[in-house]
Amino acid sequence: MDRSEGTGHFIRDLIAEDVKKGTFGGRVHTRFPPEPNGYLHIGHAKAICLNFGMAAEFGGLCNLRMDDTNPSKESEEYVEAIKRDVRWLGFDWGDRLYYASDYFEQLYDYAVQLIKAGKAYVDSLSPEEIRAYRGTLTEPGKESPYRNRSVAENLELFARMRAGEFAEGSHVLRAKIDMAAGNINLRDPVMYRILHVPHYRTGTKWCIYPTYDFAHCLSDSIEGITHSLCTLEFEDHRPLYDWFLEQLGVHHPKQIEFARLNLSYTVLSKRKLLTLVREGHVRGWDDPRMPTLSGLRRRGYPPEAIRAFCERIGVAKRNSVVDISLLEHCVREHLNRCAPRVMAVLRPLRVVLLNYPEGQVEELEAINNPEDPAMGTRKVPFSRVLYIERDDFREQPPPKYYRLAPGREVRLRYAYFITCVDVVKDPQSGEVVELHCTYDPATRGGDAPDGRKAKATLHWVSAAHALEAEVRLYDRLFLVPNPDEESDFTAVLNPKSLEVLRGCRVEPSLAQAAVGDRYQFERLGYFCVDPDSRDGQLVFNRTVTLRDTWAKIEKKLQEGQE
Repeated sequence: MDRSEGTGHFIRDLIAEDVKKGTFGGRVHTRFPPEPNGYLHIGHAKAICLNFGMAAEFGGLCNLRMDDTNPSKESEEYVEAIKRDVRWLGFDWGDRLYYASDYFEQLYDYAVQLIKAGKAYVDSLSPEEIRAYRGTLTEPGKESPYRNRSVAENLELFARMRAGEFAEGSHVLRAKIDMAAGNINLRDPVMYRILHVPHYRTGTKWCIYPTYDFAHCLSDSIEGITHSLCTLEFEDHRPLYDWFLEQLGVHHPKQIEFARLNLSYTVLSKRKLLTLVREGHVRGWDDPRMPTLSGLRRRGYPPEAIRAFCERIGVAKRNSVVDISLLEHCVREHLNRCAPRVMAVLRPLRVVLLNYPEGQVEELEAINNPEDPAMGTRKVPFSRVLYIERDDFREQPPPKYYRLAPGREVRLRYAYFITCVDVVKDPQSGEVVELHCTYDPATRGGDAPDGRKAKATLHWVSAAHALEAEVRLYDRLFLVPNPDEESDFTAVLNPKSLEVLRGCRVEPSLAQAAVGDRYQFERLGYFCVDPDSRDGQLVFNRTVTLRDTWAKIEKKLQEGQE
C-alpha cells in the first residue's frame, strides 16, 4: 500500500515518526506471532493486515512466527492452517517463517544468565501456593520462602529441571522483580514450568518450556523486530516485556498496543470457538458460520473484502464492538463489482407456457455483470417449461405484491412477458404444484411494443436444462449482538443459522463452476461453491444476502451531515 493511500492512525504515525528520527536505523520490521493452538479468526485478520501492512508501507519486513511454547495445546495441523490463512489473506512472509521453539536453547541460556545475575530463582511452591502468594489488585504479594536461594542452588535445580528429574508442578523458574509491585505481572512472574509433554517440533528433547511472556519478547529481540504490535490486553504486560530485555541488555523492540477487533453477533475467544467445535454446534473449524478465516473462506468471503474491512475500521486505542453488517457490506461491495450474475431457483415452482412451441429452445443473451461490461454476456436456454421461485407466485396476492398471480402479467428476466391463466394443485394437499401461463412473443428481451409495463421482473431457469443443486442458507450464529455477555453463550445460538435446501435448480452455465467460485444469484444474494461439491452434484453456500443494512446506515449518516 502506498503511504499516501492509507487512512491515518496512531500506529502509522508513531512508526512514521520513528523512521523520520532514524530510530532502529530507520528500519521497520514487524511480525505476526500466533500461538498454533487454534485456527485464525477475523480478529487475527486485523493483526495480520496491520503487521504486514505497516511493514510494506514503510519498505520493511514482516515475519511469521509461531509462538509455540505450550506443547499440550499446539499441533502441526494448526501451523499449516495458519500458514494457509495468511497466504489466502494475501500476505507473504518470504523466507521469514520462524518458531519460538527454534530459540529454546538460546532462551534457556538467557534464563541461566538471569539466574547468575540474581534476577531469577527456582521456586518450589505449588501452583496453588504461588497464586495465593501473588496477592490481589489491592494487596501486595508475599515473597516465596525459596526466593533467596543461592545462585549455585538455583543453577543446579534449573539444570535438573531440564534433565527431567522432577514432576510437573514441583518447581518453576521465576523472575525476581517485586512482589509488592502495583502491576501484578511484575510480581515474580513464572519464566519456566515443567511439562512432560512431547512438543510437536522438538519431540521429547525438552520437558521445561518457557512461558509466553518470557519467550515472546526475546523472540522479538532475536529476530530484530523494531515494532512489536499487539492488542490491548498486553498493555499491562509491557513493563515485563521491557524488564526482561533491559536486564539481559539485548535488542529492545518497541511494543505498541491497539484495540482488538470485537464483532457483533460473534465470539472470538479461542476457548469458545473450540467449545463450538467440540460440542458439535458447528461442523468444524471451517464451518461457514464460524468467524475463522477458514470458515469465512468456505462461506465465500473474498480476502480483498476482509482487507478492506480491516482498513476501514482503522486502528484505535480503545476497545469497541464493530457492527457485523459493516463486514457484510464490504463483502457485498467487492462481490458486486466482480461476481458474475446467474439465475438460480431455490424453491422451484413449475411453469408451463401453453402457447410456446413444444420442443423449441431459444438462446437468450444475459449480462454477466452490469458493473463491469468487460465481463461480457452469456447464453441462457429458454423453453416451454420453466421454474420460478415459489415465493414469486401468490394465488391471493396481498396488497403491494406485484409478482405473479392469476390473471397477472410479469416480465421474465432477459426473456418475455408472461401471464398466469391457470393454477394446478395437488388434489390431496391443495398445494400449488404448477402454473399454466401464456407468453407474449413480441416482448422478447424488452418492453411490450404497445408500451405496457410489467411491475415485476422474475428470475427463472429452463426445466429441461437446469442443473440440480443443494443450497445452504447461512445466517448469523447467535441471536444476540453480544453473546460474550451471556453466562452461557451456547444458550443464545441461533437454531436457524443453517437451512439446507435440496432440489434447487441453477442455470446450465454453472456446470463448470469450481470450488470457491462466487456468484450473485439474481435477486437472491451472493453464493459460493462449497468443497462438498463432487460427482456433478453442486453445493452452494450463501455468502451474504443482497440486503445491505450498513449501506442504509451510511446513507442516513451522510444525509444527516448535509
